[in-house]
Amino acid sequence: MRTWLTAAVAAAIAACAGQAAAQSAKFANIGELSGAGAVSSTNWRDGATLAVDEINAKGGLLGRKIELTNYDTQTNPGMARAQMQKAIDEDPYVILGPIFSGMVKVSMTLAQQAEIPQFIGGEASELTQLGDPYLFRTSYGQQASMPKIANYIRDGVKAKSVAVVWVNNDFGKGGRDNFVREMNARGIKVVVDISTESGQTDFAADVVKAKGAKADAIFVYTNEEESARFLREARKQGIEKPLIGETTLLGQKVIDMAGPAANGARGACRWSRSRARSSRRASRSSRRRPK
Repeated sequence: MRTWLTAAVAAAIAACAGQAAAQSAKFANIGELSGAGAVSSTNWRDGATLAVDEINAKGGLLGRKIELTNYDTQTNPGMARAQMQKAIDEDPYVILGPIFSGMVKVSMTLAQQAEIPQFIGGEASELTQLGDPYLFRTSYGQQASMPKIANYIRDGVKAKSVAVVWVNNDFGKGGRDNFVREMNARGIKVVVDISTESGQTDFAADVVKAKGAKADAIFVYTNEEESARFLREARKQGIEKPLIGETTLLGQKVIDMAGPAANGARGACRWSRSRARSSRRASRSSRRRPK
């Protein structure tokens, strides 16, 4: 969080330099603070708040305090555009968020037109392929993370076949498409392709399909709450094959919700420099016994 917020501060300095009379530097945080995306976005908001507090304690930005205002998209595309416009009307130097790729996609053109730097949490490949010079990622895009995960499945797990479980939104579809492409490139067969829904509560039928495919591993690419529910159901049905994902399968919220069912889940952390190191680190952290 400090790394990308520091970058946001640097991007804002040029704009702030010519506004010496201003009393504060306005930052807007646009996130899914309620609805299906609340788990991810409240973590993002809390991290941004901590970072802003640290910067302000050291004197702020060019001697002025950062004023961070939060806007809730309610995980709704129409609300995301409305909140983006509301934030822009307040003339912020920098926009943080949204987090969900779909919310970014429907609102990013407004920030681009206003020529305001925007730092997003969305990982869908296409977001930074649209040519928006004001848009910046805070983590790997899927086009960078999926090859790392695919190499781990081939070299670490040594799987010859996989089942894919993904959430049917911009985040999930982009990840699924990149993952399947990387599997094909490595000669690993996708034996079943299971689409699920955001906010889904019952994964019994999906686990039956994944288990019945008899794949060497199961790749789970859903949001945090759905990942926890899938893990619980998978353990309930006695799945022993490796359950592999990314940070949405390994996060603390997933561990808290899934309890012992999270033990053994593994994956590659998107922020790590090397593939081998990231796969081991994620695997170890996911095996911690939940509190």
